[in-house]
Amino acid sequence: MVDWSTTWTWMDGTWHSGNVPIVGPRTHAFWLGSSVFDGGRVFDGTMPDVDRHCERVNASAVALGLKPTMRAEEMVELTSEGMKKFSSDIALYVRPMYWAEDGGYLAVAPNPDSTRFCLCLYETPMPTASGFSVTLSPYRRPSLETMPTNAKAGCLYPNNARALQAARDAGFDNCVVLDLLGNVAELATSNIFLVKDGVVATPQPNGTFLNGITRQRVIQLLRDAGTRVDETTLSYEDFKTADEVFSTGNYSKVMPIIRIDDRELQPGPVAAHAKALYWDFAHG
Repeated sequence: MVDWSTTWTWMDGTWHSGNVPIVGPRTHAFWLGSSVFDGGRVFDGTMPDVDRHCERVNASAVALGLKPTMRAEEMVELTSEGMKKFSSDIALYVRPMYWAEDGGYLAVAPNPDSTRFCLCLYETPMPTASGFSVTLSPYRRPSLETMPTNAKAGCLYPNNARALQAARDAGFDNCVVLDLLGNVAELATSNIFLVKDGVVATPQPNGTFLNGITRQRVIQLLRDAGTRVDETTLSYEDFKTADEVFSTGNYSKVMPIIRIDDRELQPGPVAAHAKALYWDFAHG
């Protein structure tokens, strides 16, 4: 049995405690992967950009052929309601989801009229900002021609999972994933930035990875604070020779990378500044 952390899920008009069952063996999403999700965070009584995560899950649903049934504003209201079921000092993960219950033509394409929704909140501590190690993944990000990369779709994540597992088997915490052209796209679980001579750079969104909401927020905050941020084409070598490397993502927000292959790095001032800016924004 899995020892789930404290969990509350809103579905079919009411809140349910624990890991409530939601699918059966004929549920389309269970066997053909027609699910989308998004992830917000609640910590210190704040829920930064949860509205944008809720807007994005609706866009993801449309991209996968599903039919959104909830307005983003309704999801935000439910998140505020669900927060009250936890202690105010508990950090939460906020996961709105859509999935298809049955299929359309030959049962392969999802039937949009069978789309279901749930909002799951569960206790997930914020990780410590001690940093993590990365290496180069042998696996690559797909393009829009091969997978629904314009959605935060569950069917994309087995590729991320095998990349992450290969990195951990090699003794690293995470990995840098390239696109099909051999340029850096992202990490297996988050977006990636480098700093060189005081200038921040990050891969230009090219349709192979999600332009993360925390990524966008950090870019805006750094630029507003006077730091130059370039969105551009970057190679793995650019990261191996950078002064600093850090990541952004919903789960841990801003995190330094302290080793890339055999090169040790120190948590740098720009990453620390980015994190401080984000925390000020979240609490403001």
